[in-house]
Amino acid sequence: MHVTDRADSPTARDVLWRFGPMVYGPTVLFALGEGAVIPLIPVIAAQLGADVATAALVASALVVGQLCGNIPAGWAVARIGERLTMAVAGVVSLGGVVGMALAPSLGVFALAVLLIGFCAAAFGLARHSFMTTRVPVAFRARALSLLGGTFRLGMFVGPFVAAGLLALFGDEHATIWFFGGCLVATVLLVLLGPDPEKQFLEPQEQTARDAALDTEDTGEPVTGSIRLPRTATSATSGPGTGVIRTMWRHRRVLSTLGLAAASLSAVRSARQVVLPLWGVSIGLDAQTIALVVGISGAIDFALFYASGQVMDRFGRLWAALPAMILMGAGFVALAFTHDLPQAAMWFAMFAAVLGVGNGLSSGILLTLGADVAPKADPAPFLGSWRTLTDAGGAVAPLLVSGIAAVASLSIATGMMGAIGLVGALAFVRWVPRYVPRARP
Repeated sequence: MHVTDRADSPTARDVLWRFGPMVYGPTVLFALGEGAVIPLIPVIAAQLGADVATAALVASALVVGQLCGNIPAGWAVARIGERLTMAVAGVVSLGGVVGMALAPSLGVFALAVLLIGFCAAAFGLARHSFMTTRVPVAFRARALSLLGGTFRLGMFVGPFVAAGLLALFGDEHATIWFFGGCLVATVLLVLLGPDPEKQFLEPQEQTARDAALDTEDTGEPVTGSIRLPRTATSATSGPGTGVIRTMWRHRRVLSTLGLAAASLSAVRSARQVVLPLWGVSIGLDAQTIALVVGISGAIDFALFYASGQVMDRFGRLWAALPAMILMGAGFVALAFTHDLPQAAMWFAMFAAVLGVGNGLSSGILLTLGADVAPKADPAPFLGSWRTLTDAGGAVAPLLVSGIAAVASLSIATGMMGAIGLVGALAFVRWVPRYVPRARP
């Protein structure tokens, strides 16, 4: 059987672009506000009496809240839908913003940060679930890379907004109220704007069309006849399937491809920790470190859509594998440059390499999660998937810190590179096994 009906037809793309502000606008607003607040969380915690270690612990409450929120968010999306989940998460986040701004003690402030992380998980999973069920599979990676790019945009621009607010008002709390304004705009856009869910095919119709286009993803362009995929989603979860039951039913894909995805998340997170520490370790001043890290982040942001183009046109491996190899090899090579005469030059060069690798990985975790999620009811599975990948990102800084304390920063950096290279091998093994793709 040959493909005669393309799922990424102009109509599907036109609808996506026409309703782009409704699809991507809420995530841009949420990420912009969050990106403005995140750099100042340790500063405000210190003003409330925290020492350096405690301030770092308070900042980590955002990640802990996100980890804790993924599975309940999957349950909420499955029960009340994506749009209402996003609206509720936005309103509850407003409570967290008020708590941060008016916190009388460090404990209340930490709980407010935890609550915002919890709501961020619900917000992100709701839009992820919408993309999974409504966007055609042949256009999925580009759509999800754009979604990942909106988060990158918010996190990239947010600190600059915070700097402007600090210059204007001279008070860190101004960024918190700015986040509150972003949340109000988000909730209003979600509730009062046109509903993009009504413009796409119903999930059952889209699943039927995608099923006609699925084939095993070998990482090569597909030609010839369609082959039946060996996917993890052949036995789907019916509507309303519980989160725990979904985790058990899909334990094989979560323990294989899911761990490979977690390794990618770990390497990404390690980059954010290793680069500043490395700059300090080789004796660079704060301005130089910020410049190098900023350039690396700019390269990362510039490449976010290229990843989706590659995944949709050539296969998921063509984006995942170069990204993991670049980041893994970049960390390993950086580990040998600490005591070289031109250590600063090598630092800048490999920071750029890591930025390229991270940029090429934009949207991969979202896309792979959507690819292997049950078609009828993806939210519970996506809650488990995102918990696993977020855990990889949360463990990486602890691993870097622990190894650096016991051995050295160079060994810790090399270890993260090794995790990246092993993760690349895992992608080679498990992506063709589980992930379907559409004919380009």
